[in-house]
Amino acid sequence: MTQDARPPVLDAEHAAFVQGGVTISVSSRDAGLRASISRGVGCRVSADRRRVTLFVAGTGAQKLLRDIAATKAIAVCFSQPSTHRTIQIKGSDARIAAAEPGDLAIIERQLEARIAELVPLGYAEPVVRAVFHADPGDVVTVAFTPDAAFAQTPGPNAGRRLAA
Repeated sequence: MTQDARPPVLDAEHAAFVQGGVTISVSSRDAGLRASISRGVGCRVSADRRRVTLFVAGTGAQKLLRDIAATKAIAVCFSQPSTHRTIQIKGSDARIAAAEPGDLAIIERQLEARIAELVPLGYAEPVVRAVFHADPGDVVTVAFTPDAAFAQTPGPNAGRRLAA
């Protein structure tokens, strides 16, 4: 069965979750299997749910971006702070991609959702804005095809593969 014949790894609910007010940790590795990680500032999922595009601040993600360019390996965790609900998506064809029209609006909308998620938990809005801010001229996108997705919420189902 070809990859296009398989159903997408993400179902509609998971696609909505990763594009909401979640925190995003983007990771890769180098050829020596040393990890690199950076905070994501947003996410876009294609309409057919077969491609995920992440937004990172390039200045703070240089090692991550070098590792992605070299290995194409990526693992991303999306976590909702108020519930600790977390999913991880892995891919093996990640590439640095050009931003599309509307991406900055997506980043801003997801920042506002993150603020709405974190302020009730006691985080000051200016702190949340500062932590998740990305200068528009510094935003780099990383696009990949999800190969697998896993529940990572702490508890007995952590590590369970998600079914689309």
